[in-house]
Amino acid sequence: MKHKQPISVVTGAAGFLGSHLTDLLISRGHKVIGIDNFVTGSVDNIVHLGGNPNFKFIQQDVTEFIFLDTPVNYVWHFASPASPIDYLQIPIQTMKVGSLGTHKALGLAKNKGARFLVASTSEIYGDPHVHPQTEEYWGNVSTIGPRGCYDEAKRFAEALTMAYHREHKVDTRIVRIFNTYGPRMRINDGRVVPAFVSQALTHQPITIFGKGTQTRSFCYYADLIEGIYRLMMSDYDLPVNIGNPTEMTMLQFAQQIIQATGSKSKIVFKPLPQDDPKQRKPDITKAKKLLKWEPQVKLAEGLKATIAYFRTKV
Repeated sequence: MKHKQPISVVTGAAGFLGSHLTDLLISRGHKVIGIDNFVTGSVDNIVHLGGNPNFKFIQQDVTEFIFLDTPVNYVWHFASPASPIDYLQIPIQTMKVGSLGTHKALGLAKNKGARFLVASTSEIYGDPHVHPQTEEYWGNVSTIGPRGCYDEAKRFAEALTMAYHREHKVDTRIVRIFNTYGPRMRINDGRVVPAFVSQALTHQPITIFGKGTQTRSFCYYADLIEGIYRLMMSDYDLPVNIGNPTEMTMLQFAQQIIQATGSKSKIVFKPLPQDDPKQRKPDITKAKKLLKWEPQVKLAEGLKATIAYFRTKV
């Protein structure tokens, strides 16, 4: 019997991570139906798939009912604005895609008997009191702060996913994504990698908030997508952190980018934004044990490809 080609639905398929996930799935033999409404996604991220028989694109808002007249094996729910600039500009859309969008994507998975994965985030941990963050940590989030629209939408998405798992027996996965970077990030999305790299490439001052002592850990997109793929194909249904545990301060990171770009930029300091987490570092014990996964790409290597991409954009 000929093995049937798996069919995957990717919401947010024109986004930074959604488009890279789509590429990986196609390379592994999946037929992909991508859904995006281009609020933060870009046609540029999927234009190379035009005419590919294994890719079909539907332009629609995932908060509306998703009708597909084809079998579906996997639903990957990646639709969501994901940067601080978006939360300030489109907080209601951010909440709707995390709540109503997750509800519609779960409804599709239930209807098709498909396995479902929700792209959650390290932001659900808020400004953490526990370091590094394990999956068992419940988080420290302000519901009414400027980031609340994103943090709470993702927390709700996790809760709804588990409700469908328990009540409707939908086969579900939850990935908590930590800071990720790479080609196809929007240059003006307010996140630290595009901000620092574009400032460095144009020799503008690099702006650091506070004293630059806050830490982040950066995972290259290719490592992250591999970890997410392994999670979907595993039989584990509780949240799993995927990210790079190599932690560095914002100051160290800015210096590394100046060096990597050969920039003349100086570093300038600005006041810290509200609710900005002081530390972010995943505990990836679970991913290592359950998925045999850990990041492979060194920062210097990943930055090289990312900087090359941004050179074409600035």
